[in-house]
Order: sequence, then structure tokens, then C-alpha cells
Amino acid sequence: MGERLTWKEIQDRYPDRWVGLTEVEYEPDNDATIRSAVVKFNDKSKSELTRMQIQSRGEILGRYTTPDHVFQLGTAGYFG
Repeated sequence: MGERLTWKEIQDRYPDRWVGLTEVEYEPDNDATIRSAVVKFNDKSKSELTRMQIQSRGEILGRYTTPDHVFQLGTAGYFG
């Protein structure tokens, strides 16, 4: 298991970069704001992380770390 970091620590450690997160914990009452997570990937492109997120059935969450421009990768599909 990797090191759990707060979102701020992730942003500081991996500035202006796409990261693949696992074991994501969200802020209470807000399922979009990350409280902490484990960084699994920090060297992948947006398209690579999108593919990985789909293949992992949501176990990997891709986010961009720029504090003022946080983007969440979205997927649509049925994982039944």
C-alpha cells in the first residue's frame, strides 16, 4: 500500500500533473472534494488515466492537481 496523502499534499508533491488515485476519501457531505488518497500513478496522461479508470471499474480516479483548475475524469457506462 502506498502513502496516504491529503489533497493539498498531493497538489504540492505533484504540481500541474495528472495523477491516478486509489483509496480515495472524500470530505464529509461532499462526494466531489477529495480529503485524502493514495497516489498510484503520477506519470500518465489524461487519456491513459481515462482508459485505466474505465478498465479498473472506477478503482482508479484521475485528477489534475492544479489548485485553481481541478478536473475530474468522467466515465459513463454500465459495470454490472
